[in-house]
Amino acid sequence: MAEGENEIRWDGLCSRDSATRETALENIKQAIFRKAEFLRSVKETPYRSSEQLLNAASWDEFNKILARLLMLSKRCPFKDVREKSQSILKCVQELGIRIPRPLGHGPSRFIPEKEYLESFLKTQHYLLQMDGPLPLHYRHYIGIMAAARHQCSYLVNLHVNDFLHVGGDPKWLNGLENAPPKLQNLGELNKVLAHRPWLITKEHIEQLLKAEAHSWSLAELVHAVVLLTHYHSLASFTFGCGISPEIHCDGGHTFRPPSVSNYCICDITNGNHSMEEMHVNPAGSVSITDSFCEVEALMEKMKQLQECRDEEEASQEEMASRFEIEKRESMFVFSSDDEEVAPARDVSRHFEDTSYGYKDFSRHGMHVPTFRVQDYCWEDHGYSLVNRLYPDVGQLIDEKFHIAYNLTYNTMAMHKDVDTSMLRRAIWNYIHCMFGIRYDDYDYGEINQLLDRSFKVYIKTVVCTPEKATKRMYDSFWRQFKHSEKVHVNLLLIEARMQAELLYALRAITRYMT
Repeated sequence: MAEGENEIRWDGLCSRDSATRETALENIKQAIFRKAEFLRSVKETPYRSSEQLLNAASWDEFNKILARLLMLSKRCPFKDVREKSQSILKCVQELGIRIPRPLGHGPSRFIPEKEYLESFLKTQHYLLQMDGPLPLHYRHYIGIMAAARHQCSYLVNLHVNDFLHVGGDPKWLNGLENAPPKLQNLGELNKVLAHRPWLITKEHIEQLLKAEAHSWSLAELVHAVVLLTHYHSLASFTFGCGISPEIHCDGGHTFRPPSVSNYCICDITNGNHSMEEMHVNPAGSVSITDSFCEVEALMEKMKQLQECRDEEEASQEEMASRFEIEKRESMFVFSSDDEEVAPARDVSRHFEDTSYGYKDFSRHGMHVPTFRVQDYCWEDHGYSLVNRLYPDVGQLIDEKFHIAYNLTYNTMAMHKDVDTSMLRRAIWNYIHCMFGIRYDDYDYGEINQLLDRSFKVYIKTVVCTPEKATKRMYDSFWRQFKHSEKVHVNLLLIEARMQAELLYALRAITRYMT
């Protein structure tokens, strides 16, 4: 076959234009069928050893193409691409060629939430690879900037590789000062959005949109804001679940000999350690009976709160007062072993002002202004703004928010068929309360009833300073609950955090536009 005849072009599948995708799919189909027919024709032909090796390499290349097609049939955001990819695979199978199948039901071996993961992967794929206002290398560099704010070397290293893969300039990786001024200017918004989003004003937006030769368009800025909030939140998930660094990266290996009690930090999320290890806190061993009683007490509180709801409803003044009390108290929720974590050079070079963070703000007792959802909310305002300036992304993000908020096994530790909606709402609203966001129809007195101090410490740390999350914090809350239930908590945390950041940034953009 002529050189280049078998080359397959996948880039057309990234287009939002259905006709472009249809043409690309037809070209892919024809190229695959040509390759399949060629391989079948030589399958039974006698050949020398050198030709045998060449034929084996051709089959290996073809199998990789089929594997990519399988991935598209499962995870591509576009329904037409998924269906056509599946159809092509079926046709190949009918030619008598073995086709691949997925191992398992999702990209994670220990998080079974297929629906959420599909939504998450669809959204991330769209943000990073599909048509959009920003060039591909900018998208990955912004991901690096956002993850670096929380010293998340796992995500930074991941996107350094992706940045180089799409043609990014290696010099930019030497430090933010080596990136174009346009990206350097984004540093201030990245900093405030990550640590104190309530301080974002329309002036921040104006500075970026009116930076003369280095100005951003509104569409580019919305794309950048979504990427920043996505990776700030993903850093929270990475640290909250104790995800291990890659082996070749800092924190992924050591030259010290192993100790008997040493095990991988990722065991936190895959359950590879004993119940005794799980149920230890600074005070010593915690008995199964004690943690069982905690679950029973939480169940009883939920029952009592539901009964109170049915009997009487607090006045608007009382609910406003309870919100202010909870917001004020949340500022002083910190772990007893809380201390500064100096960022490593390979991470800190991707952002400026390393001393800026949530902690200094809260410890000075400064006031967090109240953001009333009835005045500006995601459903009525943020969603439409994102969809208008970055088509389809608002829909993808909205779907992800809803799936995470409603995600439940309907279990609490050993109890089944439990309505967990009250608890999930308390967690979501507590996170928004920490950011000053108030829902007028919610009684914030419920939060203190449902979330104990150790749980609040974990939430506050993972959401605001995730780089300080520890195994001790993870182990100390909900001690009788399964790892999968704690992962549910982390999904709520990251989506509530992302929505909070988006609300402040999008409100500022709206104010600038009006």
